Amino acid sequence: MQQEDPFSGHPTYLDGPRLPGPAGWAAVLDGHRQRLRTFDQLGEAAAQCGIRTDKDRDLVLVAEDEVSLLEATGPEWAAFGDAIRAFRRHLPVIPFGAFGFSPEVEDPFEVDSARLRRIGGGVEALAFVDDRHSVYKFFLFREGGDLGATFAFRRGEGDVLNATAVPGSYRMLFEKLRLTHQFGIPTEITGITPEGILVAKQTFGRLLPEKTDMSGLDPARLIPIPSRFLRADRDHPRLAFLDDEPWLVADTHDRNVVADETGAWRVIDLVAAPLPPDWLAQMALFRDWIGRARRDPHAEVLAPVDDADF
Repeated sequence: MQQEDPFSGHPTYLDGPRLPGPAGWAAVLDGHRQRLRTFDQLGEAAAQCGIRTDKDRDLVLVAEDEVSLLEATGPEWAAFGDAIRAFRRHLPVIPFGAFGFSPEVEDPFEVDSARLRRIGGGVEALAFVDDRHSVYKFFLFREGGDLGATFAFRRGEGDVLNATAVPGSYRMLFEKLRLTHQFGIPTEITGITPEGILVAKQTFGRLLPEKTDMSGLDPARLIPIPSRFLRADRDHPRLAFLDDEPWLVADTHDRNVVADETGAWRVIDLVAAPLPPDWLAQMALFRDWIGRARRDPHAEVLAPVDDADF
């Protein structure tokens, strides 16, 4: 059921530990897709105006009033203004103080706010819970504009692809949160603060016992990748198909998985990146296995051989 988020005032489908119904689940997923679509359109419109940025943080935070005086000077600027407004509908700017934290202190997250209680966090984000047991994650950007994490790839020996976790971007974080919603815990993006802190909302889940074996985690949707094809510096590398494209998903250890209200396991955080098609084009065995895993998540490393071929 759609409600009003207590911090943003915008519609939300998540409330404490309750899972959204099918309509809410689909609406949140559509919101992720619309956000990515309008962000890409924003980048295209900015480029038409000769605006290019090294980091996408500047685009994520661009305000309508920054170009409003230029919109009458030509169709490119008018389109840029329209693109800003379209994107802002899917990523509203929310004052940091709305969450009860003080922006005046050196470390506003050092103590709980009047409305949120700290329950965890890591390198990428800090997690808090409100009085209804909804989880809010605050993704902190690094100096230079990076935030989150993704993977960089390089060819290894033989038919092996090496994946190394590297700082990510806002767009990759949008993708990661969409993937988390689609394959793990229900996840909305609440908004962004004027400083650039992205705020995501998740359904509350119970932590699993430490050192729980994650090897059987949803093997039909998060498919274990054979080590002969890939080496990753994050644990549990898995294959997932997002919009029918192969992605590497990893870091799904026991601290990044919870049990929902039904007892089912759900991923709450991960590191992910699309598998690079240029590398896969050169790695026939890996590419062949991905094609077979798309049809059968339990596909063997090597394709079966018909005795009639001998």
